[in-house]
Amino acid sequence: QVQLVESGGGLVQPGGSLTLSCTASGFAIDEYAIGWFRQAPGKEREGVACIPSFVGAMVYADSVKGRFTISRDNVQNTVYLQMNNLKPEDTANYSCATSTRWPIPASECLNTAGYPTWGQGTQVTVSS
Repeated sequence: QVQLVESGGGLVQPGGSLTLSCTASGFAIDEYAIGWFRQAPGKEREGVACIPSFVGAMVYADSVKGRFTISRDNVQNTVYLQMNNLKPEDTANYSCATSTRWPIPASECLNTAGYPTWGQGTQVTVSS
């Protein structure tokens, strides 16, 4: 059974850092696209960072470029989202997602519509 479990959320002051983890089971993370997404209250879910199916660079939303880094540990079967210089507008519920059914290229990997499998999410609150 394909499953994703996020952890690492919490309350942090503006300018602070957090690292989110997305631990996968039922599949190998290095074989499929995987992405981080977030949804703030009253807003649509948006893509934050992703690793596409095919060889290529990670993809980031413009709002987090230079501050967030997505990475993966194939041994731990875990994908991380390192978030630095956090801002109040980063406050949201963060989820990871994957597609083991079809490939997702870099041009589509921030698009929520392509992902059939989602974790339950972890809350990140940036506030003083």
